[in-house]
Amino acid sequence: MRQKFLAGAAALLMSTAAAHANLVTNGSFETGDLTGWTTTGGGTYPVAVIVTDGSTGSAFGEAVPSDPIVLGSDDAGGNYGVYFVDDIAHQTLSQTIHLTAGTYEIGFDAYAPQNGFNNTNDAQFEATIAGIQLANYSVHDQNQPTVWLHYSGLANVLADGDYIVNFDFSPEGNPASDVVVDRVYVLASDQGGGTPVGDVPEPMTLSLFGAGLVGAAMARRRKAKA
Repeated sequence: MRQKFLAGAAALLMSTAAAHANLVTNGSFETGDLTGWTTTGGGTYPVAVIVTDGSTGSAFGEAVPSDPIVLGSDDAGGNYGVYFVDDIAHQTLSQTIHLTAGTYEIGFDAYAPQNGFNNTNDAQFEATIAGIQLANYSVHDQNQPTVWLHYSGLANVLADGDYIVNFDFSPEGNPASDVVVDRVYVLASDQGGGTPVGDVPEPMTLSLFGAGLVGAAMARRRKAKA
């Protein structure tokens, strides 16, 4: 009887862990690289993974501490984060994930190194996960350098399909502020409510299909005029 109880408890723990598994590949960048992610923008300093162990001067000589936040995802901050630091290039970091209809807990953590924060020029930073904008701010206006900040919410996905996790970084001059991101997550939620909640009506595949139909209609219209 005792063995059955222990086996049942173990199965329950395994099913709970599976239900809350992070759906974002390499969300804490602990591979030490950008496995699972796609970048655009290039620049002199492309989006890259840096060491965040509190002792290695990976942010242009400044050491970035490991992310201590435990809210949201069960993923640990670890010793790596992704670094946006170029002074000219508009850069993005994205990943496509497949979601079924339901409610999801979404979030990430961000950090502004002091040396970048002290730069004359600002940078704009935006984070959108599964159609929900979690952050959109000027790094200077955020006004909390050297502190890991947590951004989270709930996304109510209405249709099965592919959705995008996207980070957008736009420097405003040379030299500009910089941003480190860690612990990106999308988790199936058992809450069924809470705030903020945003409805995500259609997956990326339907959005692209709709855009294609609009483009085809415009092409036909131009051809008719000709």
